[in-house]
Amino acid sequence: MKTIISSLAAALAAVSLPFAAHASDSQYVPGLEGIKGSVLPPPGVYYRGYLANYSADKNEALPDGGKVDVTALVNRAVWVTPQKFLGGDVILDTLVPLVSTDIKLNGIAEDDRTGLANLYASGLLGWHGERWDAVAGAGWYFGNSGDFSVDRFASPARDYDSLSFTLGGNVKLNKAGDIDFSALGTYEIPQEHGLDEELMIEWGLSKSFGTLDVGLVGYNTFETGAGDEKRNAIGVSTAYFSPELLLGGDVGIYKEYSNENTFEGNLIRGSLTKAF
Repeated sequence: MKTIISSLAAALAAVSLPFAAHASDSQYVPGLEGIKGSVLPPPGVYYRGYLANYSADKNEALPDGGKVDVTALVNRAVWVTPQKFLGGDVILDTLVPLVSTDIKLNGIAEDDRTGLANLYASGLLGWHGERWDAVAGAGWYFGNSGDFSVDRFASPARDYDSLSFTLGGNVKLNKAGDIDFSALGTYEIPQEHGLDEELMIEWGLSKSFGTLDVGLVGYNTFETGAGDEKRNAIGVSTAYFSPELLLGGDVGIYKEYSNENTFEGNLIRGSLTKAF
């Protein structure tokens, strides 16, 4: 986004963002995937639900006293097929996000909206080694597939498509195999002239205690080209999976710092995974 926002209308447009209320043009939100975010499961069908809240009252580009609060339920269906391509598992997944956004700009303007954000579908390849895992793929956000209104700056959806590329890896750092470092990169290209592309990296350093994982997590994002927005966050996360119930969950808390030309706040995220 441009460093100088020349009018209130431009400022409102900058915050009309689904789910995380960041001022970027990307539709993917870093922080959803935490510990071992680059490790994909074995063949099967999975449901993964994310519940997250982002809140912020600091933005150097907006009037003092502005505040944004966004809560989202993201439903994800994943099919890890038995098929192989280039030695990796072929994976298909889709996202259906429901978003509630409340934005206030110090008495100047305010809006709140709840509805469906843009639908997403992707294809991935997942590889597994003795001490490493890797993932790569591409996906598409379908513009105007959700609740969008040009007159409502808290609209959950966007009015443009986006192409997204994913690349990540996980490595075990010690001989016992109970300390992992994971990095998951996403590069998004909005399909509309004048919008900024963005690189987003999520990472996690974790320690395993059987089926329980605890560790540090974070994300760093950078707009490319003419864009100058940056976001940085660090936090803690824990995850557990029950092999008997084929059920798992994780929670994470993130604190943003040193952001540039966007909101700076906190993200609280929880997720539930069920294997079928």
